[in-house]
Amino acid sequence: MTKPLADRVALITGASRGIGAATALALARAGAHVVAVARTVGGLEELDDSIRAEGGSATLVPLDLKDCAGIDRLGAALNERYHRLDVLIGNAGVLGPLSPLAHVEPKAWDDVFAVNVTANWRLIRAMDPLLKLADAGRAVFITSGVAATLRAYWGPYAVSKASL
Repeated sequence: MTKPLADRVALITGASRGIGAATALALARAGAHVVAVARTVGGLEELDDSIRAEGGSATLVPLDLKDCAGIDRLGAALNERYHRLDVLIGNAGVLGPLSPLAHVEPKAWDDVFAVNVTANWRLIRAMDPLLKLADAGRAVFITSGVAATLRAYWGPYAVSKASL
């Protein structure tokens, strides 16, 4: 049986657990080679074990998405190795502090925006040329319902997800 994503390359951020890991495994089951990006090496290794157990393949990329130069290097490496990117899933996110907005420290605010907004812009900037080289390149970014509903003390996260 032919898998619908056979011979496709899919990059997933935040792939070490939760939605990212589940998405990476689903894409691998569908035949895609998964490029799994996350900070947590142990989680990436567990994902790799799961993908291999299903007969799939993955490339593990331990990367903190606040490392903008690292995102650019990843784009260059994907270009050199695959000459395209078929799927980009921008899933990584950080919650940040749950606190009244006036109590949020500037560094905490900056960290939330660095991962939830800026890293996704950097991903598009680095991966757009590769997505255009694919015959049907697609990018999907995961936001949150918190972006449109009021939840006390979730300011930095909600604003960043609305920005995304």
